[in-house]
Amino acid sequence: MKLDILAFGSHPDDVEMSCSGTLLAASATGKKTGIIDLTRGELGTRGTPATRAQEAEAASRILGLSARENLGLSDGFFRNDREHQLPVIAALRRYQPDIVLCNAINDRHPDHGRGSQLVSESCFLSGLRMIETFGDDGQPQELWRPRLVFHYIQDRQIPADFVVDISAHWPKKWESIKAYRTQFHDPASSEPATYLSTPVFSNFMEARAREFGHLIGVEFGEGFTRERPIGVREVTELI
Repeated sequence: MKLDILAFGSHPDDVEMSCSGTLLAASATGKKTGIIDLTRGELGTRGTPATRAQEAEAASRILGLSARENLGLSDGFFRNDREHQLPVIAALRRYQPDIVLCNAINDRHPDHGRGSQLVSESCFLSGLRMIETFGDDGQPQELWRPRLVFHYIQDRQIPADFVVDISAHWPKKWESIKAYRTQFHDPASSEPATYLSTPVFSNFMEARAREFGHLIGVEFGEGFTRERPIGVREVTELI
C-alpha cells in the first residue's frame, strides 16, 4: 500500500499529540496516511504494552488511517545503527510515502531526538540500492526515498519553520489523544501520577496548539521543522 504521508513516533501517542491534526487535514483531501510506532512504550509508568496497543488501535480508527504498525524496538534503548535502521527502511519501502513526519529533533524524552535521527537517516538510506531488505512475501523490496522529511515539535519549544492549520480538525485530534486513557488525565485512574497524566499537561497541549495557531492567524496549529528549504509553486497560496 502506497501512502501519501507516513508519520513515525518513538512511542504510541507521540503522533497523536504532535501531528495528528496534520494527518486529519490530509485525509480530508483524500490523502492516504499511516503511522509507524517504533516501540511499544513498555517502559511507561502507566498502562501496559497490551493496553497501549488497544489504545493505538482506537486512535487509528478515529484518525481514519490507512495503515499502522509497531516495529517493536526496545523502548528507551533503541539506537540509530544498522540493526535498527533496517526495519525502518523496510517500512519505508513497504509504504513508499511521499512525505515522512518524525519526532522532534531534540526533546525532553531522549527517545524522541534519537528516533528523529533514526528515521531521518533511514529515509536517506532507503534510497540506496545496495541496501537489501525483504517484504513479507520474502521478495526483495524496491528502493524508496521520501520526497520530504519534516520533524514535528513536541514538549520542548522549538521555533517552527512552518505551521499547519488544524482548526477544523482539533476536536478529532483531541479525541485521538484521549483514546490513550491510561496515559492522560483520568480522575478515576488509580495508577501513579506522571508528567503526562496531570490536568496541567492536558491544558499545555491545548495551549501549544493555540499558540501555533496564533502564529499564523488561526485557532489551532501544529508546528514543524524542516531539513531543507521548502519550495512554493505559487506564493499567493500561503496563509
